[in-house]
Amino acid sequence: MVLGLLFAQQHVLIQAEARALFVIGDSLADAGNNNYLFTTARADSPPYGVDYPTGRFSNGLIIPDLISQQIGLSEPPLPYLSPELRGQKLLNGANFTSAGVGILNDNGIQFVNNIRMFRQFDYFEHYQQRLSTLIGAEQTRRLVNQALVIITVGGNDFVNNYYLVPYSARSLQYNLPDYVKFLISEYQTLLIRLYQLGARRVIVTGTGLLGCVPAELAMRGTNGGC
Repeated sequence: MVLGLLFAQQHVLIQAEARALFVIGDSLADAGNNNYLFTTARADSPPYGVDYPTGRFSNGLIIPDLISQQIGLSEPPLPYLSPELRGQKLLNGANFTSAGVGILNDNGIQFVNNIRMFRQFDYFEHYQQRLSTLIGAEQTRRLVNQALVIITVGGNDFVNNYYLVPYSARSLQYNLPDYVKFLISEYQTLLIRLYQLGARRVIVTGTGLLGCVPAELAMRGTNGGC
C-alpha cells in the first residue's frame, strides 16, 4: 500500500511537471522537418532511423526525445511541417528545427533548401496563432511562457560556413576570434527574438566537439581520432 502511494505521488508529480516543449535549431535536434523539403539534407534513409523513426539524423533518440521523457510528455513534439501536428498534439509543443541551418542566414546553401532561423521563428509565431484557435489567446500565452524551449545552433557556422572549404567567404572576412564575436552578437539577436515570442525558459546548447563531426573527421582526422 505504501509503495502504491509512493508510485501515485510520483505519477502526479510527473504529470504536474509536464509542459510543452519547443525546439529550434539544426540537425542535432531535427526530428523530420527536412523530410518535407526539397533538400539534400535529409535523414529518410538508412542508417538514419534504424532504431527509431526516420527523420532524425541519428539511429535512435535525440536530445529533444530524451528531454520530452524527463518532463513527462506523452510523446516528443512533432516536426512543425508534419501533417500530424494538429488538434491536441499542438499542446505538446512543436519542433521547428532544420538540418543545415546556422546562426547566420548564409548557412546551408549547398543543401538547396532548409528552414533558416528567421523562418523557424515565423513558424513559432504561426504555431501560436493556430493554438489560439484551439485554447484561446490567454491560455496560449501561458503555455508558451511556461514551456521549455531548446535552441541548438552554431556548429554549422563553423563546419559548413568557415572551415568546409580552404578559403570560405567568412574565413576571408573574419579571423577566428572576430568571427566568434560576430556569431555571439548574432546569437543574442536570436535570443531576443525568442523572448519577444514569449519564450521564458530557454536551454541554449553548445556546439559540441566540432573536431568529431564526420565531415571534419573525413577531411582532417588522423587514425580515426577527433
